Amino acid sequence: MTAPFAADARTPVELLHAYLRGGTPSVDPAAPLVTFYDDATGERVELSARTFDNWVAKTANLLQDELNAGPGDRAALLLPAHWQSAVWLLACWSVGVTAVPGGEPAAADLVVSGPDGLESAHACEGERVALALRPLGGRFPQRPDGFLDYAAEVPGQGDRFAPYSPVTPDAPALETGVDGLPLKLTGEQTVALAREGAVRLGLNPGDRVMSTLSYDDWTGLEAGLLAPLAAGASVVLCRNSQGLTAEQWEKRAESERVTLRLG
Repeated sequence: MTAPFAADARTPVELLHAYLRGGTPSVDPAAPLVTFYDDATGERVELSARTFDNWVAKTANLLQDELNAGPGDRAALLLPAHWQSAVWLLACWSVGVTAVPGGEPAAADLVVSGPDGLESAHACEGERVALALRPLGGRFPQRPDGFLDYAAEVPGQGDRFAPYSPVTPDAPALETGVDGLPLKLTGEQTVALAREGAVRLGLNPGDRVMSTLSYDDWTGLEAGLLAPLAAGASVVLCRNSQGLTAEQWEKRAESERVTLRLG
């Protein structure tokens, strides 16, 4: 990149806000920002930046108003790389909650879990939210005991969000790992590393990154969300895709106009 996208952004949410402003043909808030495939169910979801931001606002309102979460709280996110996981990350950062992908529930103030993590999520003594991760954002057939069902709770939340407390760039934002070592980042540090990743990967506004990597460490977060967002690019997340043939991958990359594949 010749110049950083959204050079004035100092938190991950400000990167999203810059994307929403658009202003160039290659950064269009009506164009796909997050595209998601689940090859176990045949699901494909495509979210523009505007639609993604709407989900983020609703989820942030749920966090702030229903779960009473705020700056200083830590949320363990027991979630795969999924479009709803990306929403939760930006919602946490909107409120000022530290996101801890793959974190220990017992050490967190609240936990957000997909179906595979519900048993361990019970260790959290705070609020617990369950995501069914079903096609079309569907609910659980029966709400897991001790959890709020995200799909049942989020539709009624407001479409716009304003934090009760300002989210500052130097506040804790992300706890993850890199090369097996713990990594704790403020919002400003998260943006700085995301920009470095975008440069290293050669990303430019309008690029499309296809990733099969987990969100449980920095490499997957960088590839599947943060570096593309920092570059004004977009992502194609693929889950349960181990059985795809080389021809199927090639066809998908062509249909999605992918410029870089990671994972």
